[in-house]
Amino acid sequence: MSGSATWRSHHCGDLRAQHAGESVRLCGWVANRRDHGGVSFVDLRDRYGLIQLITDEDCATEVREALLRLHPEYVIQVEGTVRLRGGNVNPDRKTGEVEVVVTSIQVLNRADRLPFEIQEDLDVPEDLRFQYRYLDLRRPSVFKNFELRSLANLAIRQSMHAEGFIEVETPLLTRSTPEGARDYLVPSRVRPGAWYALPQSPQLFKQLSMVGGVDKYYQIARCLRDEDLRSDRQPEFTQLDMEMSFVEEDEVLAVIEGLMGNLYEALDAEAPSAPFERMTWEESVRRFSTDKPDLRNPLEVTELAEVAGDLGFVVYDGVLEKGGWVRGITLPGGAGLSRKQIDSIEQAAKDAGAGGAAWCKVGEEGPTGPLSRFLKEASGQTFLDALGAQAGDLVVTIADRPRRAMVALDAVRRKMASLMDLVQGPDRLVWITEFPLFEEDDEGKVFPAHHPFTAPVTEDIPALQAGQKSGIRSRAYDLVLNGVELGSGSVRIHDKVLQESVFSALGLAPEIVKDRFQFLLEAFRFGAPPHAGFAIGLDRLYALMFGADSIRDVIAFPKTSTATCPLTQAPAPVDSSQLTDLGLQATEPSN
Repeated sequence: MSGSATWRSHHCGDLRAQHAGESVRLCGWVANRRDHGGVSFVDLRDRYGLIQLITDEDCATEVREALLRLHPEYVIQVEGTVRLRGGNVNPDRKTGEVEVVVTSIQVLNRADRLPFEIQEDLDVPEDLRFQYRYLDLRRPSVFKNFELRSLANLAIRQSMHAEGFIEVETPLLTRSTPEGARDYLVPSRVRPGAWYALPQSPQLFKQLSMVGGVDKYYQIARCLRDEDLRSDRQPEFTQLDMEMSFVEEDEVLAVIEGLMGNLYEALDAEAPSAPFERMTWEESVRRFSTDKPDLRNPLEVTELAEVAGDLGFVVYDGVLEKGGWVRGITLPGGAGLSRKQIDSIEQAAKDAGAGGAAWCKVGEEGPTGPLSRFLKEASGQTFLDALGAQAGDLVVTIADRPRRAMVALDAVRRKMASLMDLVQGPDRLVWITEFPLFEEDDEGKVFPAHHPFTAPVTEDIPALQAGQKSGIRSRAYDLVLNGVELGSGSVRIHDKVLQESVFSALGLAPEIVKDRFQFLLEAFRFGAPPHAGFAIGLDRLYALMFGADSIRDVIAFPKTSTATCPLTQAPAPVDSSQLTDLGLQATEPSN
């Protein structure tokens, strides 16, 4: 039988008991074949499910023989009659009450021997899966993520349109305005020596849309950053980008809270109650030593500067003299941990960049462990009281430069909670607000905590304009889910003079500002409205919501940790004639 205008009458996963007796035409892939004497079975698979095909002695000889010649992943079209399976019902399959008695088979395409079997309990290297991603996608558990992703994207669009937002597509070929990560650059053929940059975000274009009166903009935007990869990063990623005019923080946060509720409902998950919890950056760092706290973890950090200097511990004294942190965490019941488990806590601190961790167990007879020899006097009891430590607890402290101590304490807190299985309960979403406007690296270089278009808190503007940099708060806000940052946003600067003040504080020379940002400052001269926005990294959000191990599991054709594509072998050399057109000269590719 040749392919007809109607390739199939039903999908494989559609057939149920009510279809018994009907003639059907199906297309799909051969999942497996089983032979039992004169009776043969094939499981036929398409996107919608599996159906069992059968041939027996009553079938035509050519049909039985054609079925026996099938191999895994052959693409076939079959015709047949649906019948009930009687006592052989498969309760684990939606189509398990029926089977199709085949009357005709056509092989539409054959398949060579596969590099791996199409099965759920697959145990092959990730690079091999991604090299043959089109085969990997045939596995229902893998494909399910992309069904969910499509459903979630639809829910986003419906939610945004219901709120009056307009979807605007912004350019992928723009100019380089470095925002922290490296840009991907594209040479111009028609303007030799000039370059486009691929966007790290649509930030400036969405702000310009507000100047243009769009009022409510959104986009499911593709963004690119040339940075080192981790399990939650890819060189190209997707974010929900939004911007609103004539709003304050509360109005932006309310839109996102409504959107998140709609997403959870669309995925048949329990929606978090709104409004979400809120916490300033200062409180989050003080209590949890991170701006991405997992609020399911009950452990909190204690500031020890006032009591640590009385112990005679030279490490504490040296750190305090240099303005560093001495802070600790008390783990209730942690005295029962083994030395190996405590060593793993110390290692977590070292892996985070700290020199180590000082610890003690608190017992009925007093503290034991490396820190205990400094806790014998009354000052030691004062130290333990500050930590709220009781008999049976474990105390772990970090003493280091603020930036390094902050990271190490966060790692220790997470490790301690993991060892005691303390992270329990439903999802916890929290807004972190009032980030510092500026941060400073170990070399003293000042850079924006978010990006240079973030507005400072109104009360701090006079200090900023007077040249102060430390202590300036921003009107930025991050959304954090279970210790993972989902996205960031802020009230933007819409005043030309204030924007120039921020550029000046960052040490950007006027000629650099003019070269990179003149088009933005020019737009501010013509009536820029107050505006604010937000962006959510959808790959990261979906990985969390779908229970995936990595964002690569929710990206159809992902890159590896070395930013390469196993499927296409990109990046790859190009023909020399293409480089000549661009006025470029190639170097030998590194291995």
